[in-house]
Amino acid sequence: MARKKRSGGEVSAGSMADIAFLLLIFFLVTTTIASDKGLAISLPPKPDPNEPPPDIKFNERNIFKVLVNSQDRMLVEGEPMNDASQLREMVQTFVNNNGRDPESSDSPTKAVVSFKTDRGTSYERYIEILDELQGAYYDMYAERMQLTTKQIREINEQEPSVQDEYKELKKELPMQISIAEPSKVGGN
Repeated sequence: MARKKRSGGEVSAGSMADIAFLLLIFFLVTTTIASDKGLAISLPPKPDPNEPPPDIKFNERNIFKVLVNSQDRMLVEGEPMNDASQLREMVQTFVNNNGRDPESSDSPTKAVVSFKTDRGTSYERYIEILDELQGAYYDMYAERMQLTTKQIREINEQEPSVQDEYKELKKELPMQISIAEPSKVGGN
């Protein structure tokens, strides 16, 4: 009796490519790609290389200096300080001085907060201090407009009249935070 040879089983590979392609499309459509937003800081325009740098004369009393070294230690107006949360009130006092104290600013429009770091300063410390400096201005805006700081930060969602009032206030009290280029002076 002759045995009948069975042919080997065969898997159809034609549909596997279709399934793989559909899975690829599914993951491409449903995946969200995280994007880094970074910091919202407006940079000054690039200077013309053919023109000499402008000679800027500034009264030293109108500059509030904050320095941070590579070990994340902070120097505020020449004095060492560890707690960055104190900066907010110090900046508000400095900016709102209006010439009363001869060691502080002449007026809010002339006050500049200078923030300089070292190349070794940690990113967390940099953000912590910059947040306190900007928070000082947002608190002053909120206080003058009788809003909360959160409402000031979401000013684009407010009524147009409130937005106009905010723009006028920013002219009277400009947020002048000078972020200097990091230097390599703090060691490490």
